[in-house]
Amino acid sequence: MGFDVSPEAYGRYMGRYAEPLAEVFGAFAGVVAGTAVLDVGCGPGALTARLKAIGADVMAIDPSQSFVDAIRTRFPDVDARLGTAEQLPYDSGTFDAALAQLVVHFMSDPVGGIRQMARVTRRGGVIAACVWDGPTGALAPFWDVVHTIDPATQDEALLSGAHRGHLSELFDAAGLRDVTEDPISVDVVHPSFEEWWEPYTYGVGPAGDYVQRLDDDGRTRLATVARERLGDGPFTVTATAWAARGTV
Repeated sequence: MGFDVSPEAYGRYMGRYAEPLAEVFGAFAGVVAGTAVLDVGCGPGALTARLKAIGADVMAIDPSQSFVDAIRTRFPDVDARLGTAEQLPYDSGTFDAALAQLVVHFMSDPVGGIRQMARVTRRGGVIAACVWDGPTGALAPFWDVVHTIDPATQDEALLSGAHRGHLSELFDAAGLRDVTEDPISVDVVHPSFEEWWEPYTYGVGPAGDYVQRLDDDGRTRLATVARERLGDGPFTVTATAWAARGTV
């Protein structure tokens, strides 16, 4: 999976959606000033930045060394560690809350990862996660174009949590209580087609992997069809995610 990339590349690819989403997701999770929060799969820091702005006491973890280094540089006061959700290196009951933004669908063992989040959170604490909705998420316009050219291609809509109820099922299986799930969304304005398209060529995530596997003619055709559908810009992408919250 293409996440061994620079923080700058990831930021231009997903940060444009993840940063506004973090504000909505943080509110959904109910994080307030003084909350001890673990940001699981922190990436280069979209959610970490929002949690710090709220006044939370944040720790962060990610399996990408470049992202961990970026967090340490950007937020020297944040304890950022290299690791996965499935093997969190923290004592039980360390946090008031554990959040995972745009991460669960990439966990090798989603139920195990959520169980670990619950383990390191105190009893009565909050576990929350969000995942882009398959048909209407941030990457839906890209995959819609792919499917007009190559209908058999599997996209991120099949990943864990990408449809209504999937996250709730995972949370229930992990033993969480009082689970609720709601859609959350953000509107992102793209000033030009090029600004929208270029980050897909960076090799980030499944979409970036798909573009890199194409030859030059394939990439040109994909970009041409995408421009025909989206226009030259500006245009707005309304990106919807499913968000679930449960109690330990």
